[in-house]
Amino acid sequence: MTTLRSVCVFCGSRSGVDPAYAQAARGTGQAIAAAGWRLVYGAGDVGLMGEVARAAESAGASAMGVIPVHLLKREKGRRDLSTFVVTEDMHERKKVMFMNSDAVVVLPGGAGSLDEFFEVLTWAQIGLHSKPIYLLDTNGYWQPLVALLHHVVAQGFAEPSMLASFAVVPDPEALATALHAALD
Repeated sequence: MTTLRSVCVFCGSRSGVDPAYAQAARGTGQAIAAAGWRLVYGAGDVGLMGEVARAAESAGASAMGVIPVHLLKREKGRRDLSTFVVTEDMHERKKVMFMNSDAVVVLPGGAGSLDEFFEVLTWAQIGLHSKPIYLLDTNGYWQPLVALLHHVVAQGFAEPSMLASFAVVPDPEALATALHAALD
């Protein structure tokens, strides 16, 4: 019997200005389903979160949604998921999502997505995990962040090995290839 692999997706609760972000979110959800993996995400039905979840579920994936109690109304938390977890706060939400996944994907998003990325990156940097982390760089969205991380290393605030703790992929197809290499 094979173990069901799970992919945690951190992303915006908004859709952003470029329609390519929503298209990439749908492509990510479809890729997760096509591989037979489970989606682990923030349980919201808004923005890119909603796009990735609807696409994954429409294509047959199971979904685990994790949402803090204070965001149930704001993010229109979906209760019709395969697994639905309500946490006390954002910290617990991140931990539950991370602990129930085999890989982490970060789609375009705002401060929350950055917080989620930096937390799992920090955990990798200090040796708490070795799960693959991917930035889905739709239309170069993450390039300023990647430049900043190179600057952090160049200025001596992190070891160059930090840059090897994550990979940047341009589109859902490249993401699927990378995830298959890591999880199959």
